[in-house]
Amino acid sequence: MTKITADHLARGAFVYIRQSTADQLLHNPESRRRQYGLANRARQLGWTTVEVIDDDLGRSGGGINRPGFERLLAAICDGRVGAVFAIEASRLARNGRDWHTLIEFCGLVGTVIVDEDGLYDPRHPNDRLLLGMKGTMSELELSLFRQRSQEALKQKARRGALFLGVAAGYVRAGRDRIEQDPDQRVQDALRLVFAKFAELQSVRQVHVWLRDEGIALPVACHDAAEGRSLVWKQPLYNTVHNILTNPVYAGAYAFGRTMSKVSVEDGRKRVKRGLRRPLAEWDVLLKDQHEGYITWSEFERTQRVIADNATGKGAAVRGAVRRGELLLAGLLRCGHCGRKLYVSYGGKAGRYHCQGALVNHGTGRCISFGSLRADDAVGTQVLRTLKPLGIDAAVKALQAQTSETSAAQRQRELALEQARFAAAHARRQYDAVDPGNRLVAGELERRWNEALQVVHRLEGELAAIDARKPAPLGKMERQHLMELGADLELAWSHPAATAATRKRILRAALREIVVRVEDNHIEMLLHWQGGDHTALTLARNGAGKHRWTVPEDTLSLIRELARLMPDQQIARLLNRAGKPTGRGNGWTTARVRSFRHHHGIAVYREGEWAERGEITLEAAAQIIDVSVMTALRMIRRGIIKGRQLCRGAPWVIKAVDVGADREQNASQRSLPSNPAQQSLQFQ
Repeated sequence: MTKITADHLARGAFVYIRQSTADQLLHNPESRRRQYGLANRARQLGWTTVEVIDDDLGRSGGGINRPGFERLLAAICDGRVGAVFAIEASRLARNGRDWHTLIEFCGLVGTVIVDEDGLYDPRHPNDRLLLGMKGTMSELELSLFRQRSQEALKQKARRGALFLGVAAGYVRAGRDRIEQDPDQRVQDALRLVFAKFAELQSVRQVHVWLRDEGIALPVACHDAAEGRSLVWKQPLYNTVHNILTNPVYAGAYAFGRTMSKVSVEDGRKRVKRGLRRPLAEWDVLLKDQHEGYITWSEFERTQRVIADNATGKGAAVRGAVRRGELLLAGLLRCGHCGRKLYVSYGGKAGRYHCQGALVNHGTGRCISFGSLRADDAVGTQVLRTLKPLGIDAAVKALQAQTSETSAAQRQRELALEQARFAAAHARRQYDAVDPGNRLVAGELERRWNEALQVVHRLEGELAAIDARKPAPLGKMERQHLMELGADLELAWSHPAATAATRKRILRAALREIVVRVEDNHIEMLLHWQGGDHTALTLARNGAGKHRWTVPEDTLSLIRELARLMPDQQIARLLNRAGKPTGRGNGWTTARVRSFRHHHGIAVYREGEWAERGEITLEAAAQIIDVSVMTALRMIRRGIIKGRQLCRGAPWVIKAVDVGADREQNASQRSLPSNPAQQSLQFQ
């Protein structure tokens, strides 16, 4: 030990302690005791100041961030370290970067390294060579250990016999096989999750429904002392998602579903674990290895739905069913640029539009069109295709209503049965103890009371569910349901049918709709789930036209009437003619006035008739000295020229035509020159 000098002893001795994993911390305490014992050895060698660094317990020496090792290097650079103690080189570092950095710093400031084999001074070439070889062997040893263990795991996984953990709903049956948990409550809870997803088509909606119904799910817990156990907890979103995406519930054995990604941050290796890999990149996938809760085809269909619901993953997915009245949201894809169409709402109606050209080129939108006509056309086409399935759906709805107990009630019944068993078990434990031993009897009595309280709570919840349970369908209700099944259009437009229900029907039948806008037409190509295609062509509204637009004939009529009468009389005439406003309302003076202003129609002025040389039917009758009915008959026979815009509108007659007719008739009816001739006036 001649390498230890007074300068080394004047500085402190640092004992570096490390174990690689949490499992070693739990099961290998002797190694930790040996490392802490190095502090006594440092004192025996003459150091009075000994500092122990154990910040890196449970951390690997393969290059990840180690705060304790960083603190050791900082102390060496400050010149406060005379010796570094470790039981072996692998405790200091298992990668070349950290190891050679430590040797370099120790050589610069004159710090020695001490392990169980000896003492090394990095300033001496032989010691430096030996330390370098030890570091290289330590790094190689770690690589060999990792390679051997991983190959052994993969070999066992290829046989489907490697089970690092067992999912809730399964138990081990031997060393290399699993089977379904015999607990009926566990099985029913898991099957309920898959059944509700098939109904709601959304992980989030399943999670919300379970929380609203107060249904707990089994969760596998692993405790070092007690081993694996099942606990019942209120479901979290991740719990529901893991159940729906785990292939073990489809009867398949999978290995290598996740991977680790290594990156360098701040000069240190950082490992991100648990990154999901696509199914095609899994290391091992063995189907039909055990009994599943669903089939493999159902599992694949579930994964497609979940992938389609992930709106944040880009424009290639449809997205989940969301709130809103527009039925084709998520199904439409632009036929010009290939991107999904967006939805915008304005009042009750909405529009579909594509932002592809706007985002990429800064130009206008690719396409934009209203939702009403497109929704109606696609809905009609889907109903026409699904019409033969309506009766089957009604029959299944009747069977489900009459033969199935509600899922919430079933789960409460199973939980109550389990709680009663726990209460009976607690009672047997209490009865078996001597009542005089209050230290034990008091605790057992408390447990018994808690079990009874759980039983009472579950009985109350069951009673509440029974009180809310709807009465079975009567004869008239059954008949009405069958009528709805026979007439899908009636069921589609029924007030109880929500927009979300219609959207699910469309998504069950359609995979995607490619839409293009050409001139004044909307061209839609419907891609059905089975692979067929249907083309639809819809007329597009012109600019400024919408469903509240007044028809062209009514607009032309108002233009003409405004030259004949004031607004109040126009409103009366339109109401008598049965021509409503664009929204189906009756006309008023204010509405006529607003309509004229919007379309730039001038208001009626007194004297317009005279300016145009036009007179009414009554005025024409006075001029030709006949009754109004006679004048009307003369117009209908063509004797007098006149026009009427619509039934009830005033007759318009040119004054010159009436004057010419009067002169002609006067010449034909001239009186004789005999003054004795008398004219008779008949009343």
